[in-house]
Amino acid sequence: MRVVVQRAKNAKVVVEGQTVGAIEHGVMLLVGVTHSDTPEDAAYVADKIANLRIFEDESQKMNLSLLDIGGEVLSVSQFTLYGDCRKGRRPNFMEAAKPEYANDIYEQFNEELTKKGLKVETGVFGAMMDVQFTNDGPVTLIIESK
Repeated sequence: MRVVVQRAKNAKVVVEGQTVGAIEHGVMLLVGVTHSDTPEDAAYVADKIANLRIFEDESQKMNLSLLDIGGEVLSVSQFTLYGDCRKGRRPNFMEAAKPEYANDIYEQFNEELTKKGLKVETGVFGAMMDVQFTNDGPVTLIIESK
């Protein structure tokens, strides 16, 4: 799995003019799944994100996690994270998992976050989505399971 983690003051996903997911303070996640990802990968990445200390404490040091601050999660599936741009001018998406498999792992990932007590909002898997958010910091990190 490959997840882009962006600390967010707010975030929302709109599909066909309707808001389908929205959060206030927390993280905006772009979630990519590859062929070899397993439920264990989903659990590992979810645990890493839930406990990642990227929020400031009273001394303005990044010492607090999503769990510590009661933050929220907006999780958006993003197969293009596995786009290979090394050759030619058009990305190759051969490393992205097939949609059925990717959706299963993506759903397991979101369930793992929910089990930790986090509020998780999502986009619509496979849909064209408008994603809007305010990156707080900005803080942007990439987490990978392999």
